[in-house]
Order: sequence, then structure tokens, then C-alpha cells
Amino acid sequence: MSPRAAPRSLRARLVATVLILLTAAVLVIGFATTIAARQFMIRQLDDDLRSAGQRFSRFHDNAPPPGTTPDRNDSFLGPAQEPRTLGARVVGGQVIEALVSDKGGTSRPVDPGDFAALEAVPVNAQPVSKSLSIGAYRLSAFPAPDGSLLVIGLPQARAESVVDGLILIEVIVLGVALLGAGVTGAVLVRRELRPLERVAQTAASVSALRLDRGEVELVERIPDTDPRTEVGKMGAALNLMLDNVGGALEARQDSEMRLRQFIADASHELRTPLAAIRGYAELTRRSELSPDAEYSLVRISTQAERMTTLVEDLLLLARLDAGRPLERAPVDLTRLVLDAVSDAHAVGPDHSWRMALPDEPVSTVGDASRLTQVLTNLLANARSHTPPGTEVTVGLTPDSRTGEVVLTVTDTGPGISAALLPHVFERFARGEKSRSRAAGSTGLGLAIVHAVVTAHDGTVGVESVPGRTRFVVRLPGGDTGTPPPPADPRTTSARTPQPAAERP
Repeated sequence: MSPRAAPRSLRARLVATVLILLTAAVLVIGFATTIAARQFMIRQLDDDLRSAGQRFSRFHDNAPPPGTTPDRNDSFLGPAQEPRTLGARVVGGQVIEALVSDKGGTSRPVDPGDFAALEAVPVNAQPVSKSLSIGAYRLSAFPAPDGSLLVIGLPQARAESVVDGLILIEVIVLGVALLGAGVTGAVLVRRELRPLERVAQTAASVSALRLDRGEVELVERIPDTDPRTEVGKMGAALNLMLDNVGGALEARQDSEMRLRQFIADASHELRTPLAAIRGYAELTRRSELSPDAEYSLVRISTQAERMTTLVEDLLLLARLDAGRPLERAPVDLTRLVLDAVSDAHAVGPDHSWRMALPDEPVSTVGDASRLTQVLTNLLANARSHTPPGTEVTVGLTPDSRTGEVVLTVTDTGPGISAALLPHVFERFARGEKSRSRAAGSTGLGLAIVHAVVTAHDGTVGVESVPGRTRFVVRLPGGDTGTPPPPADPRTTSARTPQPAAERP
């Protein structure tokens, strides 16, 4: 981002705006004051110039006759002239004599290089400013009785020095005024914007709340609600919005609680009749039955078992949603992986089961039965939604950088569709084609995985492309568990640890 596009706070912009306006106002006032002072000094200098010209003219009217040799100042400039007064006589358009008075009543000649400027002074007109070798002069010309022209001039140094001093004072005053205005403006603007800062703090506090689930209590309110100010009007409107949002969240939470309670109650109540159905079906199958009756009872038992699984899953999710605490104890994840892969090998022998385990046992702190269910559901998901011959690899590694334990389940199946991928952990989410209902999935397995991992303060994610689907579970690390048990000879291919690094 370029510096010009860098964001600036409202306080900085307001203070900068005030300083810019103040600078502009002071500059305009200073410019006008300087022009007025310069014009005043020039008018005063012109008045002095007219008085000096009158003295110069009267002296020449009473000048001694030619042939005498009086003092140069008395014979030309006359008495009572200020030091540095310039006088010149122009005859036939040419300067024939030009002197500048000095202190002590003496005079000195003017540099001939300045004659052209003296000869160009208009007669009987307003005084003009000319730049001479001895400085800037205010000059005036008028005719003498003998037909020549007399030019009188006074230096502008005094007027210019007054103007320069005024400019210096204005610059100093401007600097002090801007500094004082900047500090005072920053303090005042900061004080006036405090209500707006409280609005921003309240909005930030509300935005940090988790409003998507759980019980949310919106207690934050904006204290500044004065209807006479813009910030007060905005604060009142935001408070009204927070009241509406709070009411909607309370209604949502109440509805969710009723739904969860209903699911929990219904699941709990359904367990007894389902158990009875399964028991009576099994009891009836022990008798001599016709093939049709035998088939019907098998189907009844199968569907009853499926409904029991669904009810148990719903009851577990309802308990997790209610925030019931889980057991917290050291859990040897290495042992859980070995047992889960062994069970998966027994249930799905047509799949290739692999493990990538470290040399040392890996443990965490949590509920062993629920973490077992996480592993079982992930492996069942891989087994149910991939064709025979698919290779499924379970990896377990400690992350020394974050202190977490990383559990991965990777399969070489057809993958999850891009449309379903963001929703795989939602309840009753079902895939298409390869991720079909053929295996009788309830659509709650991955939802339970997400709920259990979240309850353990962990995270779970998935990445999938055709030919590779990988679930990654991150759990807080724990103390090293007990060493894993010896391999079962019946499941050697499933239990044999592979190198820590996964296959390509």
C-alpha cells in the first residue's frame, strides 16, 4: 500500500483539517497585513519624499549666483536633508549632477551607472521605485525655474526593514499558533471523539462473540445516547439493533435447547423399545420358522440395530451440545490406533490397512472411549465410501512446534466432491456416487468426530482430491503413555508399524 493510500484516523484527519484551515486563514491575514503595511510605509515615504522635494526646490530657487564656490551640500541638496537623500539635476535629458548626502552634512557623487534610472523618472507624476547601485530608492522628478529637472529620492530600506520585521513576526506567530492549535485541537478532538471510540469498542466486543451457537448474552450497550448529537443518535440506533439481535439470539437459543432436549428425550425413550424389538426378534429366530419368516426377522434385527446406532449417535450429540464434561485422563493414542486398525482390518479385509507410527508412544489427555469413537468413525468412513482394494493409512505424530498430537487418516479412494467438502462435518451430510448410502450410513459419523474433537479442545479438517482424501485431527499433547502391546499374530499386516513418513 502506498503511503498516500495509508489509512488515517478520524482524529488525525480532523486535527489536520483544522490546522490546514488555520494555516490558510493566518496566511491570508498575514498576506493582507503585509501588503497593507507596505503600502502604508510607501505612502509615508512618499510624504517624506514630497517634503524633501519642496526643500530641494526652495533651495534651488534661492541658490547663489554662478561663480561662487560654497559647500557642495549647501549649493546643491540644500540644508536639512536626511542622510542618504539623493538629488540630481537633469538638463536636456541627461544627468549633469547627482549627489547623495551623508551624515555630517557632506555628500558624495552618485555612480554614473545609475544615471539612466534617474533620467527615466517621470516628471510631476507619482513617485516610482528604482533599484540603484546604492539600494532601492523612491524617486520623484519636478521642473526647476531654470528649465532643468530636479530629481529627489529617499531610500526604501527603512520601509523594507519594517515590512521584513513584520513578516518575521508573522512567521513566528504562525508557528506558535499552529503548534498551540495542533496540541489544543488534538486534545479537544480526542475528548469529543471519546463517545465514538466507545461505540467502536462496543462493536468490537460484540463482533468477538460467538453468535452462531450456544447461549449468548448481549450485555454490551453504548452509554452515549444523547439525541442532540450525531454520535448519540448512532449509539441509540446501535443499542436498538443490539436489543433486537439479543432477542433473536435468545429465541434461537430457546429453540435449540427445546430441540436438543427433545432429541435427548426421544433418543433415550427409543432405546428401550428398540432393545425389546431386537430381543424378541432374536428370541423368535430360535424357533422353527419358514424361510420367509426367517428373512423378515433378519431384516427386523438389522434395521433395529441400525436405528439403535442412530439413536445412540443422536443421544451422544445431544449430550455434547449440552456441554456435558468428558472424562479427562491420560490416553495412549498409539494403543488406540493399533486397536482401531486391527478392528477395521477384521471388518473390512478387502481394504489395505497401513499405519505410520513413531517409535515412541504418543498420548493425550481426554476421554478414551470418545477418542476411540473418533478413530472408529474415521476408519468406518474410509471403509464405507471407498471401493475394495483402497489403501487406508493411519498416521500419528507429535508436533513439537505446537505441542499438539496430529492424527491423520488417508485413503486412496475416489475422493469427496468439491460441493460436499465444506459440509462433511455437518449432521446428516451425505455424499453422492462414491460417498453413497450403500453402506447404510446415518450421516452422523463425521459430525460426532467434529463434536468430540472440539470437546477435547482440538481441531479436525479434511482435504480431498481424486485419489487421495486426508482427515487431519489435532489434539492437545499429553504425557507419554504406556508402551503399545505386542502385535496380534492374526492381524500382523494391520499392526506392523510402517515408517514415520507416509507413503507418497
